[in-house]
Amino acid sequence: MTQGSWDAGELRRRISSELDDFLQARQADLSFMQAEGRALLEALRDFTLGGGKRLRPIFVYWGFRAGGGVDCPEIVRASLATELLHAFALIHDDIMDASDTRRGKPTAHRGFEAMAQESGFRGDAAAFGLGAGILLGDLAFAWADAALVESGFVPERLAGAFRVFNTMRAELMGGQYLDLLVAARGRAELEDVRRVAAYKSAKYTVERPLHLGLALAGGDPALAERLSAYGLPLGEGFQLRDDVLGVFGQPALTGKPSGDDLREGKQTALVALARGRATGEVARLLDERIGARDLTENEVEALRQAILDTGALEATEQRITALAAESRTSLASLGLPAPVHAALDALVTDLCFRQS
Repeated sequence: MTQGSWDAGELRRRISSELDDFLQARQADLSFMQAEGRALLEALRDFTLGGGKRLRPIFVYWGFRAGGGVDCPEIVRASLATELLHAFALIHDDIMDASDTRRGKPTAHRGFEAMAQESGFRGDAAAFGLGAGILLGDLAFAWADAALVESGFVPERLAGAFRVFNTMRAELMGGQYLDLLVAARGRAELEDVRRVAAYKSAKYTVERPLHLGLALAGGDPALAERLSAYGLPLGEGFQLRDDVLGVFGQPALTGKPSGDDLREGKQTALVALARGRATGEVARLLDERIGARDLTENEVEALRQAILDTGALEATEQRITALAAESRTSLASLGLPAPVHAALDALVTDLCFRQS
């Protein structure tokens, strides 16, 4: 990528190539395990390289450029820390949600479960799958640190970056715990849902990666707050779009079975809005059937119709549009170089109005 260009596909390819090289180099870390170590590494490579939008590394890169950093291999390598953290989060999230598929393929723990069954292992194949999946996620979490440390930045820049990265990780874990609490309670108010989304998704996907890139650039600390004004509404819009796709998205595009979010009982803003507006039989349907693992396709369609009839989908779409506009207004006030502005502006469309 030249200093003045913005090519999303090229940047994603660079990130993926660096990620592949990084994981290949980690074979030495697991050499003591011999064949078993190679199998574990291949499982992580398959998970991380088999899909994903590379959003967090992309925001690290553009946070770096916003802070005055010049395009270099070091920032692409450092950005891998957020992609490995994301792999950890997804692998563990799939376990907590008992999900069967991710990106159109079996989730990591289901893959290990199938391996246990096919190999004729003794004991509970599902328990083996869960244990192996947890460890695979932990491995990604550990190697996220290695990606940052080995990126090539001087210690002074890494010290500031780790402060941001540790905050990002703490917020992610806190948001995930709040998500578990909300799910366990079985019902959530819109304010609760938005608080979960802010820490589990908005800050973690956009704001903190921007801050991480800024820290690696040694940029003006005052710029962090101004980047937040752009990143936080964008992060919320991204999560709301995810909520919509989780109910109304096409499986061929999302890689998840239709209605999975409804079966898992995810307490999203979309669901909270629908429940807050529903009455009578519609309210009963939403209360009793969201979160039912035996939800039929007919019931999924009935729940979708209920969300439509309450106006929850329309209100969510309006909120996404307003958040995108808010993000763009804040971006315009930053006075960033043209290529940085163009890239961050394009990302508003990519996150808020995507189809998968």
